[in-house]
Amino acid sequence: MDRRQFVTRVAGSGLLVATAAFAAGCTTTGTKAGTDAAAQRREIDAGVDGALNRLYSSVKSAQELGNRAQGILVFPRVLSGGLVIGGEYGDGALRSKGATHGYYRTIAGSIGLTAGGQSRSVIIMFMTPEAYDKFVQSKGWTVGADASVALAKVGANGTIDTVTAQQPVIAFVQTNAGAMVDVSLNGAKISKLDI
Repeated sequence: MDRRQFVTRVAGSGLLVATAAFAAGCTTTGTKAGTDAAAQRREIDAGVDGALNRLYSSVKSAQELGNRAQGILVFPRVLSGGLVIGGEYGDGALRSKGATHGYYRTIAGSIGLTAGGQSRSVIIMFMTPEAYDKFVQSKGWTVGADASVALAKVGANGTIDTVTAQQPVIAFVQTNAGAMVDVSLNGAKISKLDI
């Protein structure tokens, strides 16, 4: 499994604090996992399928929203962690009408009360043609700056809040166990991958 490591160092009074090691591993049967773009695309697509299946099986109205969406950007495995200074990283794919229309990477950083690490999936649905076109035509897209993203609020009955369901861009964040989490995505930078 190939690993990409991002290490942020803060030097203060001669003390070096290393934080945040992230992995976007690529598991394939071949020996060129890191350099084989086709294998990387297959792995991302398999992760996207799994993340969407988890979402649709755990949130009743998510599939209906997905069917209405102009496009769905899925990051099946976003790794985050750190100690005071944190960050997150993940690769995903943009789906529209059941087909993949590009591969993307998300990267974000934070400073504050950060300790530990976790893995989660992030699914962003573009509900209007305008929101979808703006994302596709961008050279780099930042959550909160280029578009306001409504984080889906799921009720006890497993349905999405009706106000959220009417927003132009809706995001779902799930742990790998399937539990929905309430986090801010603002500041996450998303850019297209050339694979």
